[in-house]
Amino acid sequence: MRSLSRALPRRAATLLAASAALAAGLMGCAAEPATAPPAPTSTAPTTPPPPPPEELRAAAARDWVAAASTRELAGSVIMASIPTTDPVQLHQLMLDSGIGGFIIMGANVPGTPEELGALTAQLTTDEALPPLVAIDEEGGLVTRLPWDTLPGADTLRGEPAQTTADAFRGRADLLSAAGINVNFGVVADVTGDEFSFIFARSLGNTGPEAAPRVAAAVEGERGRIATTLKHFPGHGVTAADSHTAIPQAELSLTDWRSDTAAPFSAGIEAGAELLMFGHLAYTAVSPSPASLSPEWYAIARDELGFEGVTVTDDLGMLRSSGVPEYQDPVATTVTALSAGADLALTVIGMDAAGVTALVDGVTAAVASGALSEDRLREAATRVTLLRLELAGA
Repeated sequence: MRSLSRALPRRAATLLAASAALAAGLMGCAAEPATAPPAPTSTAPTTPPPPPPEELRAAAARDWVAAASTRELAGSVIMASIPTTDPVQLHQLMLDSGIGGFIIMGANVPGTPEELGALTAQLTTDEALPPLVAIDEEGGLVTRLPWDTLPGADTLRGEPAQTTADAFRGRADLLSAAGINVNFGVVADVTGDEFSFIFARSLGNTGPEAAPRVAAAVEGERGRIATTLKHFPGHGVTAADSHTAIPQAELSLTDWRSDTAAPFSAGIEAGAELLMFGHLAYTAVSPSPASLSPEWYAIARDELGFEGVTVTDDLGMLRSSGVPEYQDPVATTVTALSAGADLALTVIGMDAAGVTALVDGVTAAVASGALSEDRLREAATRVTLLRLELAGA
């Protein structure tokens, strides 16, 4: 019930207002009305809303790149690995080299998730800008963590897309709990050839068949870790293994668009943060391996609309091919960065001294003009932005 003590003052106020209006009307009959000065108005100052977090991160990435030395920029676009489970050695590697990322290989995996978490923690030398910590955790045939018992593509390729989403959601939780923030784990290659090395790792026989599962894998990992699609533009068109050779494919760009491209398009549309470029040559498009091909980086950006971080497959694999022009790790890294790679991955044959020498070599390439400083800054900006996003900045 309404309080009378509140109602009475309101009624009195109403009567007073009516009396005042009547008096004003009577006065208006006897004299000219006076013009009252306008009542002063005051507008409370408004505080503009803060910029969205993504704008703040983008500005922070630009600021870091603008203030960084050439060597710091060179380090930021390299991801490497050395074979040890010694956290002290790994921490020193990150300090000495300044690399932007580290990939966990089998030789880096200790016996328990807790030990792995302690190891990955030592990879951070700047709490404000933690590195990218990646792993190839596809499940099934490619499983680095012994405690990952979730299904891989060899099982998932025959299951509904939701099963793939569930598996990769669980996998992402395992990785995140161990301090890993990037999974090189979503294979977008397709093949129906059961004898192909990629068959049991692919999520379908054809592009349209695999595309929903690839998108589901990306969606499963979303919000937990950054997802990588691999091996662009598609390994299934050739049976050769790029770990030991540079496969050649004669598929035309038109035919590629009609089938092989579909899982990559679906994964990009689903929000994959990274796109890994393989070491195979589609000779109708470029004589170079895709990882070193400006044409393929342009197709990824311009046709598929990919805006995230482009990363090479392990550049050490090119050295393993035996091709003379790919034996210099610095030259190959510079070629990849110049072509459009944002992050150069190098694993095979690397030790701590080799990683530091690679960073120094890329730094020297900028000084000599072999690598454009603008291209290096563009790559470093994308990588730094991803690092800030994953750090929750």
